[in-house]
Amino acid sequence: MKFITVILLGLCSLTISNAWHCSYAPKLLNAQQIDAGLGNVVARDNLNIAYSLIGEQWQRLSTIRFKHVSVGPAGLWGCDTTNRVYKFVAGNFQCSSGVSLQQVDAGGNDHIVGVQPNNQNTYCLSGCNALTYSGVGSLSWSSLAKKMRYYSCGTKFGCWGVDRSYRVYVAKNVNPENCNTCGWTQVTGLYMKMVEVGTDGSVFGVTKDGKIYQRVGITSQLQEGTQWVPVPMSMTVRHVSYDLRTLWAVTNSGVVMKCTS
Repeated sequence: MKFITVILLGLCSLTISNAWHCSYAPKLLNAQQIDAGLGNVVARDNLNIAYSLIGEQWQRLSTIRFKHVSVGPAGLWGCDTTNRVYKFVAGNFQCSSGVSLQQVDAGGNDHIVGVQPNNQNTYCLSGCNALTYSGVGSLSWSSLAKKMRYYSCGTKFGCWGVDRSYRVYVAKNVNPENCNTCGWTQVTGLYMKMVEVGTDGSVFGVTKDGKIYQRVGITSQLQEGTQWVPVPMSMTVRHVSYDLRTLWAVTNSGVVMKCTS
């Protein structure tokens, strides 16, 4: 009954802008995190169980307990509750050796990026290593010499991250073959708790108080964009992801929303 009440209150309070049309996604109780890429959607709940959206149903992916899952051009990856990194290979998650990560992102141009627990150092796995990894051998991660609480990449216009002070940065022209970048540029205007980059380079962020913004004006010449534009929703949000013109949001009450423009 409590969950139904939350749903009804959320439905009454949802604010839709002219540019976005939002509705409830297939129900996943107590969702905490979501990621979308190449037409796939994965999520985890408050019990750290990972799911994949198949049609209108969420299907459990594994008995492994994950704190973060991500899907994109380099496949399906996740970090378990002990910070071990896994890749989904032939229907099962294969544990890798190498660095420990608390958050991983598979949305880049075949390369993988992630954030270590505790010290929050960032790492990158080249596209060649990420694509060919089959669960055998150790992975060779490259340090990015930047501390972040959250890090995400797309196939265009670089990678974006949020540092420990909630400041937003973009790493331009990331080379997927060796993980080199042209340095970091701070994106001023708002402080974010997380920023997600879509496969097409679209960027969305969530502020510390749970509001969603889109970064607009991003081009190959101006990869940091020009301004933050709000995506109006009166329910506070903990996590977002974007793929194929669809914005997925997880509210603080654990409800998954689906918005299209």
